[in-house]
Amino acid sequence: MNRLECDRMFMAVMEAGSFIGGARQLGTSSGQASKLVSRLESELGVRLLNRTTRSVSPTEAGQAYHDRLRVLIEELDRLDSEIRNISQTPRGRLRVAAPLTFGIRELAPALNDFAARYPEIELDVSFSDRAVNLVDDGFDLAVRVGQPDDSSLIIRKLCAVRIVVVGAQAYLDRNPAPETPADLTRHDCIIDTNFRDPSRWPSGDPPGVAVSGRLRFSNAEACLQAAEAGLGLACVPAFVAGDAIRGGRVVPLLQEFESAPYDIFLLYPHSRHLAAKVRLLVDALVKRYRDTPHWERGW
Repeated sequence: MNRLECDRMFMAVMEAGSFIGGARQLGTSSGQASKLVSRLESELGVRLLNRTTRSVSPTEAGQAYHDRLRVLIEELDRLDSEIRNISQTPRGRLRVAAPLTFGIRELAPALNDFAARYPEIELDVSFSDRAVNLVDDGFDLAVRVGQPDDSSLIIRKLCAVRIVVVGAQAYLDRNPAPETPADLTRHDCIIDTNFRDPSRWPSGDPPGVAVSGRLRFSNAEACLQAAEAGLGLACVPAFVAGDAIRGGRVVPLLQEFESAPYDIFLLYPHSRHLAAKVRLLVDALVKRYRDTPHWERGW
């Protein structure tokens, strides 16, 4: 039982908020977790955690120790990882969780390029809109829409995505194009039920605008197809609509009234849990999306 082992357990317990969660992260028992933290407190001569039957919280000294220790351990693990991987070929299984539509349309090609470049890495990718717990569900990396609130993970912005209103020219020939968001109330709107508030479309004004329509799909691509067929207007992510806009199958509308784009993030464990294969994939994805997204070019 060395000091570094005690420090790592203290960090895990702090991030998990309990001895059970910290022990699970490091693959040991809650009894051993409590023993290691108590040993650390004994060596330091100060109480680091306030304990209850259900959770733990840091003392003032514990919070200060955690903040400084986290930086030191991350640097140590980064150095250790770099030295270990200088002459090693990245290999092993890499589990990734990604949202369904963005994952299949945008991430799949990037992941295929990555797999071709690193043949010793096994990719296991789950496409689902369910928010996974990286530690509990055994994932190395997750891609998530919107700002996550998990402070125990590294959160890195991948790209921003605009939400656009589109319609086919055939539909617009029968119905005058909306000039303001308020005009949407007079149109057949194709509702994407995956939105948090499906019947209220973003419009630059935070409350948005109430819309209605006879078609409701729980998928942005299905909404776009209905719009292409001239059945109404659709409000979809730009990465879904990009090809259809460039191809003239739909026309972007109300662009001057668009709401702020939403962000897509990468989530992965802090450095002491991070394998070289994860870092390689993170770097590859960030590089791929660092410029203007390809789906917005040419329209």
